[in-house]
Amino acid sequence: MFEQTFKNIDDILHKDAGCGSELDYVEQTSWVLFLKYLTNLEQDKQTAAELTGKTYQSIISAQFQWSVWAAPKLDNGTVDHNALTGDDLLDFVNNALFPYLKKFKAQATSANTIEYKIGEIFSELKNRIQSGYNLREVITLVDGLHFRTHQEKHEMSHLYESKIKNMGNAGRNGGEYYTPRALIKTIVKVVSPKIGNTVYDGAVGSAGFLVEAFNYLNQANLSTKQTLTLQKNTFYGKEKKSLAYIIGTMNMILHGIEAPNIIHTNTLTESLSDIQEKDRYDIVLANPPFGGKERSEVQQNFPIKTGETASLFLQHFIKILKAGGSAGVVIKNTFLSNTDNASIALRKELLSACNLHTVLDLPGGTFTGAGVKTVVLFFNKGEATQKTWFYQLNLDRNLGKTNPLNEQDLADFIRLQKTNAESENSWTVAIKDIDQTTFDLSVKNPNTPEEAPLRTPEEILENMAKLDKESEELLKTIKALL
Repeated sequence: MFEQTFKNIDDILHKDAGCGSELDYVEQTSWVLFLKYLTNLEQDKQTAAELTGKTYQSIISAQFQWSVWAAPKLDNGTVDHNALTGDDLLDFVNNALFPYLKKFKAQATSANTIEYKIGEIFSELKNRIQSGYNLREVITLVDGLHFRTHQEKHEMSHLYESKIKNMGNAGRNGGEYYTPRALIKTIVKVVSPKIGNTVYDGAVGSAGFLVEAFNYLNQANLSTKQTLTLQKNTFYGKEKKSLAYIIGTMNMILHGIEAPNIIHTNTLTESLSDIQEKDRYDIVLANPPFGGKERSEVQQNFPIKTGETASLFLQHFIKILKAGGSAGVVIKNTFLSNTDNASIALRKELLSACNLHTVLDLPGGTFTGAGVKTVVLFFNKGEATQKTWFYQLNLDRNLGKTNPLNEQDLADFIRLQKTNAESENSWTVAIKDIDQTTFDLSVKNPNTPEEAPLRTPEEILENMAKLDKESEELLKTIKALL
């Protein structure tokens, strides 16, 4: 049901002059979905209040409720055909509904509430659908969706993830928001957060790391206190770009986190010297943007000056991690060997301030369309690195859009990482044995089977002559039989 509805919505938006790409489809579908989700959430809260004899005060005023403006029903349950449409619907949405919802941000009691998230989302978004008739069709389709049961919520969140993934082929850097879920799940398993830990992503994108960490921790039979901890005091993120912020927030909400602790800000404008103990986190999970460049005034916030965005993020992650905390961070593989002063200084800082216990070397094509090779750095803060275990992921196929990385590809890594076992694809390096001036970590796999040596031209010609002679003898035998 959900999948076909999403396809039908995309078909409608494709015809609309205000929506030009998959990114627009996701953005516009998001705000309509959110308001329908909010309706179901309020219905559930009202039912819960009635069961305990309490009165529930609706978040949304009567005239702005979904059942009034979006999908008014007749007494027999069918949709009222006098519902707003065309220019009347556009006028209401653009000039009444959105301004009303924006005000929630200023009126909310704290940033940790659903009211604040409503205000923040509608402060960042605008309705791009230019035809009120197209908008009416989208609303009617979304009205047929329900988010009441666990299965319905699971299916919806899964399909929303699929739409985010499709953004990677839509231009406008959509791919920045999506990291392969198989890789994220693997990183979460290795870092292994516990309930009570705080989990942080300073480059949150579509919130894939926070969502998978929530799925990892949200097991059956949690106590009420543990559930509340997961909802309110576990997951934190920051995101610079408006669309990514909206999508990340929506993604967390659809996965069951009611009021995500995501802040719309440029993480790198925060000076490292201003980070105090109260600002630190137990777990860092992140994939900062590849190849970005930051202005000189942003670089002044960091002790190691560099324009490379990912290198600034890595400094931020090391600083914001609590002593004893753990991290899993994706970064370009050139970080291991770059010879510029900033890269050398950053490797030295990482190895001295943290235990870089594992490096996962990923094949090309892991990130569809990115065109770069990456590694995952796993480290714990608080003690210097003595030795690092490397794992080189070698696959018997090329990765791409139609052949993406999957969890089975990474199963051997997870199994061997538990004991840092040596294999054809894994080995351990003592940090005292690497160059102490460059701290170059691009160590060649010593366990790769040796390839057969190349034959000389003379040997090749001799072999060709031998084969020709055998062919000639075979043809003689066949002629003799005829």
